[in-house]
Amino acid sequence: MPWFIAVALLVVPIIEIYVIIQVGQVIGGWPTVGLLLVESALGAWLVKHEGKRAWVALRTSLQTGRMPGKELGDAALVLIGGTLLLTPGFVTDVFGFFFILPFTRPLARKALAGIIRRRLVAQLGGNPITGFMPGGYRPPTPNEKAAGPKKPRRSDNDVVQGEVVDPPDEKNSTPRSPDKP
Repeated sequence: MPWFIAVALLVVPIIEIYVIIQVGQVIGGWPTVGLLLVESALGAWLVKHEGKRAWVALRTSLQTGRMPGKELGDAALVLIGGTLLLTPGFVTDVFGFFFILPFTRPLARKALAGIIRRRLVAQLGGNPITGFMPGGYRPPTPNEKAAGPKKPRRSDNDVVQGEVVDPPDEKNSTPRSPDKP
């Protein structure tokens, strides 16, 4: 992941400058600066509002004893979105708004959960593409579902070690010991 961050720190500012210049050529310099300021103010208000909602939801889930998975994801996305909105530029603001807006956040949360799941599976030695862990549960394929449950196969060579115990006596309900006739 460090190589990705290094590339992003080099490429994102270049893309942002290019987009700002292109927008400035279309609508003019001062309107571009004004648009960036309005976008920043709207982003700051939205981060405050959605951050407060995420915090209240997190506290409520903790007080009720529920596992706060969704709430933690929302809080992380609001934090990431707020950070992206702090950087000047249109491209990072688009991603920032995508992470913060309540109607796009579920999509971002799903993507974040997928990324975390793949990284966790890879760290634990599983296949990051399929998500299967070695020796773990694998859901049945559609063909296996159609075939029904598997029946255990027995062979003539199967030997089961154990002790035979007679059923309980009719007169008293205690089982007889194997050494008594």
